[in-house]
Amino acid sequence: MGSNEVGNKILLLGDIDHAQKAWNGLSELGELLKSTASNRAEFLEECRNGKYDGVVAIYRTFQSAGFTGLIDEELINALPSSLKYMAHCGAGYDMIDVHACSARNPPIRVSNVPTAVDDSTADVTMFLILGALRNFNGGMHALREGRFRGPTGLGHDPEGKVLGILGMGGIGRNLKKKAEAFGMKVIYHNRRQLSEELSGGAQYVTFDELLSTSDVLSLNLPLNKNTRHIIGKAEFAKMKDGVVVVNTARGAVMDEAALVDALDSGKVFSAGLDVFEEEPKIHPGLLSNQNVILVPHMGTWTVETLTAMEGWAISNIRQALETGKLKSPVPEQSDL
Repeated sequence: MGSNEVGNKILLLGDIDHAQKAWNGLSELGELLKSTASNRAEFLEECRNGKYDGVVAIYRTFQSAGFTGLIDEELINALPSSLKYMAHCGAGYDMIDVHACSARNPPIRVSNVPTAVDDSTADVTMFLILGALRNFNGGMHALREGRFRGPTGLGHDPEGKVLGILGMGGIGRNLKKKAEAFGMKVIYHNRRQLSEELSGGAQYVTFDELLSTSDVLSLNLPLNKNTRHIIGKAEFAKMKDGVVVVNTARGAVMDEAALVDALDSGKVFSAGLDVFEEEPKIHPGLLSNQNVILVPHMGTWTVETLTAMEGWAISNIRQALETGKLKSPVPEQSDL
């Protein structure tokens, strides 16, 4: 059921940096447009004045939120009535109100890139685990200030430590294999217990058990209304003294202010963070703490991974326009 109709338009929100050839190839399915808006008010005005009438598919990047803001009900209602598909170039799609997309008539079908990010994000998670356990940040900071090693306290070996993974999706399962290569014992908590084959033998525990028995806690779960601040003051209180906490998911799955307090009190020995609650703003209590290793949302920041992600998102649009079905619809719309 091809949708290669005269007048189809495909809108780009953000930039294509690596898969330009694949993007250009979509021109056989429709006219390629790119938003030139510099802020949300401009983008809403473009939508409302008919500039995007005839657009059937949108490709959006994580960075495009810098000018569109959240894809919320207000923006969804302003998008052209012709719009059928929205392909998000990323695994996490918390910026998109999928419920509002589904409620629209006809619905906007949303896709993400579920597996292309697994390897590189798990690599960064492992880097942060090692860096936080070994307390490398303090030493690196002292070195740059001309104090060789400085007053940095001793770190810890990963061998024999219990790694608790909260969210055993593709990234969590990839991380498990990497952590085991360093001699860590892996336990996990998930909404649902995985099959033995999927979990790879990792032990399933309750949420409270995960908090109380992990030497290192890694957050690898999507951000939604149920997971926002899933780790906060009460959860830190249940953890081991001297726990290491690593987050490569989304900043808001953890209460950053509560983390700062837990670091200051010594409850948390160290932390490794790739994501932040109010990116690009960072909590000053994290910036000033020597026991925190910080990376500016670089989980997928490799040529290979970004190329694969862009190609995947573009193939979602191609498949939707050629067959009427997205390659990887988001789970919430599996019944659409």
